[in-house]
Amino acid sequence: MDSHMATVNGIRMHYRRAGEGPPVVLLHGWPQTSYCWHRIFDALARERTVIAPDLRGYGLTDKPRTGFDKRTMAADVSALLHELGFASASVVGHDRGGRVAHRWALDRPDEVERLAVLDIIPTREMWRRLDAGVGRGYWHWLFHLQPDLPELLAGKDIAAYLGYFFERWTYQRQGLDPEAIAEYVRAFSAPGALRAGFDDYRASFPDDAEHDDADAGRKLTMPVLALWGQAGLLGSLPTLDIWREYAEDVTGEGLPECGHFLAEEQPEALLAHLKRFL
Repeated sequence: MDSHMATVNGIRMHYRRAGEGPPVVLLHGWPQTSYCWHRIFDALARERTVIAPDLRGYGLTDKPRTGFDKRTMAADVSALLHELGFASASVVGHDRGGRVAHRWALDRPDEVERLAVLDIIPTREMWRRLDAGVGRGYWHWLFHLQPDLPELLAGKDIAAYLGYFFERWTYQRQGLDPEAIAEYVRAFSAPGALRAGFDDYRASFPDDAEHDDADAGRKLTMPVLALWGQAGLLGSLPTLDIWREYAEDVTGEGLPECGHFLAEEQPEALLAHLKRFL
């Protein structure tokens, strides 16, 4: 996982790269960085060029005050792909990175050859299904939308706040390596990092919602693979049926004994699915 920097779309973007061959771009979620792919990165790199950026506001990438709508964040990674000399790639997105990947595929379908979305349903569908059960599982969405308050409270003990999610969102309750947790705590302890992560959520309204509503009824045409942790909230939703309302060619399934963090909880199972799909 060699570390690099590039200036794209007006920001300095950190990314990890290895391997040769057809490119695959891996997009992480919250509260993580590109390090989240460390258990599958080398295996994918034996057959492909693997590119894993820190998204805008995360990790070692710049943390501006604007541009956290998914259209701009997708433009960031699109610009990185072109900066590295590729016209198109397969894309794998987890959590918030899956939302960036979905927007990338909608805005620039010629650049996304195949799309894998990990442990998400479309953002628009999340709001449409916000009942008591979804609200209980995704309470942090509404909390992170609030101005200033998340930084104030989470900033008092960043390790404890992030640790809550790493414990509650994993099947084994110890599903992440201590080294990985330390890396994420370090990353979110940097100046501006907490604010930028919450700004990612705050962009949901009005920007992301307006873009998603404008594309209502439009289906992705490239092959889509939807995978999720069977022990998580999506295990109780008709996830494949939901994605088939947003894409023409969808396959996938829930991974057993897995929570939210597929690449770290069930790396071998995830790899098997990705190698068949990509």
